[in-house]
Amino acid sequence: MRTNTAFANFAWGTLIFNLGVILWGAYVRASGSGAGCGSHWPLCNGAVLPRPERLTTIIEFIHRGTSGLAFLIVIVLFLMAWRAYPKGHAVRRGATASVLFMVSEALVGAGLVLFGLVDDNSSVARAVTGAVHLGNTFLLLASLSLTAWCASGGTLGRPQFKEPATWVLGLALFGFLILGMSGAVTALGDTLYPSNSLAAGLQQDFAVTSHYLIRIRAIHPLLAIGVGFYLIFASGWLNRRHLKQGTGFLERLLLGLILTQLIGGFINVYLLAPIWMQLVHLLIADLLWIALVLYSARMLGRSSRESIIVLNEQAAIHPGSQ
Repeated sequence: MRTNTAFANFAWGTLIFNLGVILWGAYVRASGSGAGCGSHWPLCNGAVLPRPERLTTIIEFIHRGTSGLAFLIVIVLFLMAWRAYPKGHAVRRGATASVLFMVSEALVGAGLVLFGLVDDNSSVARAVTGAVHLGNTFLLLASLSLTAWCASGGTLGRPQFKEPATWVLGLALFGFLILGMSGAVTALGDTLYPSNSLAAGLQQDFAVTSHYLIRIRAIHPLLAIGVGFYLIFASGWLNRRHLKQGTGFLERLLLGLILTQLIGGFINVYLLAPIWMQLVHLLIADLLWIALVLYSARMLGRSSRESIIVLNEQAAIHPGSQ
């Protein structure tokens, strides 16, 4: 695939900027600043430029502004992609998907504000919406990552459903997506119902009188351990099957981020999820998701090429069967 250096740099920059916006959005939730602009959207307390009378208003307004800027940047990315690449190109498809997920990201964020699913709201609706928000965020990051990846010359293979690698990677991506969504719900519980000590937190987790957000937060670390070990197993199996000349940067990065995230998760639990550690935990999760998406794209590309080679060999041996 051809490389468009200027566009590729812009695409990677767009991805990095959106990572920053996502982290600030998490800070808005963790600091209890989600209602800093009241129930108004897209205005802030009914004004385009509100008076910064409260710190929560400043925090939320910064998030509104950077989110709007991110939206415009993705639109520019989309227009550049359609100008620089032909119809049907992977970069065009990735940029189009980025716009669609950016729109849904804005709609979900608006829904949180307009329906009052912020501040101290602990309803099931807020938990579900938060999980959906995180899932959409991951899909946005995947779209932006693949856009930049393909613009940089990376390959994007089509899933071969007869290939075991497709199912192994599909389960890895789906499992990590569910893990991330459960993490969003757990983070909400940690924000609204912080524990005074690790022992008290564990006792609350299993108390029938505890709020549902407390009772279900033990699910996330158990799921994280299961998904983490599956990713280690899956990457090892795929590396042995498709990488005949040893592992590369993506493979080492993926394994390193998996181990770092598992350790970070334990630290987050031990420290009772302080805001700074929640942000670090989320950043590593985002980077791990991006690495997994690009690793999957690379493996699917290899699997596709190997399937073509096998078909060509079979055609050469049995020319009359085609």
